[in-house]
Amino acid sequence: MSDPLVRHFRQILIWPLQLMPLAHGQMGRQWELMQQAVSKSASPWEARSTEFDCPPEEFQERHYREFVTFLPYVQRFLYGEGITEVADAASWGRSPMHVFRRTDIRTVRMSYKDGARADFRVAHIDLYFFFDIDVAILAFEIMADDLPMRRVQDTMFRLGRAFPAQWDEEEHATNCPTRVEWLGADGAVLCESDYEDRKAFLAHVGEFRSTRMAAHWDFLLHPLVPHHSDEEGAIRYRQLEYHRMPLMAYLSFDDPFALREEDFYRLGMVTKPGDGDALPYSPRVFEEFERNCCYDRFWVPERRHPATSTRMMCNGHAFVLVGMHGNAFFSDPRTGALGQFRHQHFLLTMVAHFHKASLLLFRDRLAVAMSQLNIRNDISVRLFKREIRQCLEGFLRFNQRYWFREVSNQVLTDQLFQMLRRHLDTESLFTDVRESVHGMNQYLENDDLRRQADTVVRLTVVTILGMIGTTVTGFLGMNLFDYAGQSPGAKLGIFLLALLPVFLLTLLTVVKSRQLSEFLDGVADQRLRWPAKLQLLGRVFRRKK
Repeated sequence: MSDPLVRHFRQILIWPLQLMPLAHGQMGRQWELMQQAVSKSASPWEARSTEFDCPPEEFQERHYREFVTFLPYVQRFLYGEGITEVADAASWGRSPMHVFRRTDIRTVRMSYKDGARADFRVAHIDLYFFFDIDVAILAFEIMADDLPMRRVQDTMFRLGRAFPAQWDEEEHATNCPTRVEWLGADGAVLCESDYEDRKAFLAHVGEFRSTRMAAHWDFLLHPLVPHHSDEEGAIRYRQLEYHRMPLMAYLSFDDPFALREEDFYRLGMVTKPGDGDALPYSPRVFEEFERNCCYDRFWVPERRHPATSTRMMCNGHAFVLVGMHGNAFFSDPRTGALGQFRHQHFLLTMVAHFHKASLLLFRDRLAVAMSQLNIRNDISVRLFKREIRQCLEGFLRFNQRYWFREVSNQVLTDQLFQMLRRHLDTESLFTDVRESVHGMNQYLENDDLRRQADTVVRLTVVTILGMIGTTVTGFLGMNLFDYAGQSPGAKLGIFLLALLPVFLLTLLTVVKSRQLSEFLDGVADQRLRWPAKLQLLGRVFRRKK
């Protein structure tokens, strides 16, 4: 079978990253540091303007269609409120997303295992920050025309790898490109990958117990720096998920009906190209793939009509759109599936991955807090309580501001979002995190109640014993000793002499309050005989072994 030609190809990498908490402990304020960094002339990043940063009369219909796709509460998340709301960036009036873009990288040059080389134009490189959540998402879109499908499959399979998973006998990085280069507008190489530097990756894991980012990705994210590294930087990040970045892909063919089941499977599951002859998958695999991962509302190959030539595939890790080149329904960049792919579908895919990344973030922080808890150390207990309460506060804000089970009433958008949620399993992850947060918060509340109960017991014991002395010495207002005629110095000395034993007696009462409480309970228990009650009194002064 001849290799079909992909007339137009686009790939969007969506890479969620965990941002490390700032020194003051407040979540989701790293975008302020990013704004400070982009204000410097040497930074390649700049704050990206939104569709609404234009005169109202210049607002475009494409942006309008994108806006009305989503439900009102999702619109407020993606775009913010109108100008009637508070204009503070930290308020709910503006979108809680802060987006930065770099435009210095214009071309991606990939070298493959077979010695071939391909150049891809860069459509955009955006970095998303979210208010109140320590998560950032990199969105990296590339495109090319007239590529063999095997080359496209190889690109989808190899490009979005943060680091190599292993090396072959010749020390070549397995499943990674031979080389990836970022090229500037003048064609100069700005940075290139270092997947082959096996010793550097191994040494980094040996030193930091964390994987090292490949050089080209490290260059791309700067001024963000890996948390487990010697690099200096105020905004630090680390991996949240698997080293393969989630992706979206758009492929247009002259005749998509000519593709085989195996071709769709390899595209939808983002596997490496096959040899073209052998069929390594059983029919049951294809049936399961079509049942769980294919959205075939616009795919009816029996009709062989342009209106039924669009197929969508989603497995959580990847969203792939295949259709007919030249068909306006599919290829039009404004009103067709291509425009929806780059805007509506991208946003709902990013929201789904943002949900999962945020939940993984909360679960990680809870696990770290538990691992650092030492119940015998008061400082550790206080730090644990503060961290759990911060997690609870952050989770409540996430639940009310960012968590959506539906994003649209439009059938296509809603069903695609539900497919993403099902494959990413965000619903069960949300339930696990919510139960963990509430369980730890319940533990803290029970611990506070226990401490309050202990305090009440101590105060009660001190009050009862103090009441005895107060009653005896103050009976009928009688003073046992007459010091009224003494000099002020003598009165002060007598006061201090009386204060010291009373203070020591009160202190001893507090120290022995638990045992004294048990003794008072025994005295009040009419079922106990006096020898047993006196035995409880003896325990008050008995030293614990």
